[in-house]
Amino acid sequence: MNELIEIYKTVVLKKYAEFNGRARRREYWMFVLANFIVGIALGIITGIIRVPFLSVLYSLAIIVPGIALSIRRMHDINKSGFWILVAFIPLIGWIWLIILAVQEGTKGSNTYGPDPKQP
Repeated sequence: MNELIEIYKTVVLKKYAEFNGRARRREYWMFVLANFIVGIALGIITGIIRVPFLSVLYSLAIIVPGIALSIRRMHDINKSGFWILVAFIPLIGWIWLIILAVQEGTKGSNTYGPDPKQP
């Protein structure tokens, strides 16, 4: 749980709009999990206190780090950040993007930087 919070804080606070470099699978999927948990919590809070703009504000605040992380994830598998646009293909786009996101990153350095797994 502590690692989940640390990764979330790193992506949102330290790498807010960092589009260069690479992101490991662990960083990407932990951020997705944290976003899911925050979304559920905000949904419950919004339902209780009836303040619908809370979810909208959170979504607007998190869109830039989410896109930046997705681009860095594509860089880890040695693909251009433009590959995240595959999600806009009807029906199969999201499936294709998930398949790309679960692939293991390129071992060693690639076009986008050094391997984040190596110290």
